[in-house]
Amino acid sequence: MRRVVTIGVYGWDLSSFLQALAAADVRLLIDVRQRRGVRGREYAWANSARLQAALEGAGVAYEHHKELAPTTELRHVQYAEDARRGEGKRSRTVLAPEYATRYTRQILEQAPLGLVLDALPANDAAALFCVERDPEACHRSIVAERLAAEYGIGVSHLRR
Repeated sequence: MRRVVTIGVYGWDLSSFLQALAAADVRLLIDVRQRRGVRGREYAWANSARLQAALEGAGVAYEHHKELAPTTELRHVQYAEDARRGEGKRSRTVLAPEYATRYTRQILEQAPLGLVLDALPANDAAALFCVERDPEACHRSIVAERLAAEYGIGVSHLRR
């Protein structure tokens, strides 16, 4: 059975991130970020070029699927909910219902998920990767739920 895990940037350092991927038998990281950079010195390892080099050294392939990233306008819908809840991006705990509905309709239902499905390793796991610490606070969980529901892909979440 093909498997997908989800993982974010926040809360990890490079060493523990790579260890978590190895423990989950991840052989492909699918980056679903629109912008592939992260602010803050402690997360410089997650910027695209550095991340790809580290993954290559760990034997993990990398693919960027920007078509699964939320638009800037959708992110602003979430930021408004974050402000209402008094949460920041690094402390977010949930997605706004409007964001989840619009992401599903505007992005996920239009995306060629078959490309992602075809890329999944047969015997190892793939990781859906974004920045938020908790999958419940990130669109990667919506993608993972769709893969599970429509294609029977096993899903788990790597947490720090």
